[in-house]
Amino acid sequence: MAKPGFWDDQARAQEVAQTVTNLKERIEIFNDLFSALEDLEVLLDLGEEEDDGSLAGEAEAALKDLRKRVSDLELQVMLSGPYDGSNAIISMHAGAGGTEAQDWVQMLLRMYTRWAENRRFKVTIMDLLPGDEAGVKSVTFGVAGKNAYGYLKSEKGVHRLVRISPFDAAGRRHTSFASVDVLPEVQDDLEVEINPEDLKIDTYRSGGAGGQHVNKTDSAVRITHLPTGIVVQCQNERSQLSNRNTAMKLLKAKLIDLEMQKRESELAEMRGDQQDIAWGSQIRSYVFHPYSLVKDHRTGVEMGNVEAVMDGDIDDFITAYLTKQAHK
Repeated sequence: MAKPGFWDDQARAQEVAQTVTNLKERIEIFNDLFSALEDLEVLLDLGEEEDDGSLAGEAEAALKDLRKRVSDLELQVMLSGPYDGSNAIISMHAGAGGTEAQDWVQMLLRMYTRWAENRRFKVTIMDLLPGDEAGVKSVTFGVAGKNAYGYLKSEKGVHRLVRISPFDAAGRRHTSFASVDVLPEVQDDLEVEINPEDLKIDTYRSGGAGGQHVNKTDSAVRITHLPTGIVVQCQNERSQLSNRNTAMKLLKAKLIDLEMQKRESELAEMRGDQQDIAWGSQIRSYVFHPYSLVKDHRTGVEMGNVEAVMDGDIDDFITAYLTKQAHK
């Protein structure tokens, strides 16, 4: 388990260090924006003095760029949590519904991969259990990039799909669910002390498609943290040591997330909030039929282009969630 005082000492120290770094970056960005604003004012004055209409287009383009940069800065200011700047670890599981739900998990995996690629973030599969016929039963993957966790924490919850199932010969409409969990990746310099006696470590043979490339050694690792009941596993690496190290990183991330949930619960109790924070709360619906619409139930934001969303266009949902959280 995490040693007594772990959260107060190390997490707070990291929070302060991260806050200082963020403030320095924002001051630099603000100074750049102020300089850009001054340049724009000079350009406008020059256009008026010389009565040069050709400068109007240049000024309009500069203003559009400045507005976008200001919007980006506002979004960064919202990412003020102690782990918002960290990489993210995402775990997804198919709900009831068999192949249909498993295909939905694969669709979401593609969506988040496209979103990450558009930001030039790196995606690494840590653990994947294929579906019986198609799709994915469960998957855990990392997203490495600046503020990855800060952005993707908005995706935690249950995602609902409504469509005509391609697996139904009768062409009936199906509703499927998938759960998404998002954790911050633990930094190497943040120690989480875990008693080895609290761990149950099992090794097993990694799953695969078979053939000459199937893994014939017990390289996959499953770790159970006995005091909390948390179970993590990794089978994507070739060596047992690599899988064990990755599994331990996942366990540390889950222990930190547990501490964060405890803090949030305590704060909610002190504020008297009546918020439903239970796991399984539906956050977003993706409707392919009888109409095309993606709606976030927490913010009310809607997008009619479902295909664009499935190609990774989820920034509007992320921004709306962060804005709502910032004004609580």
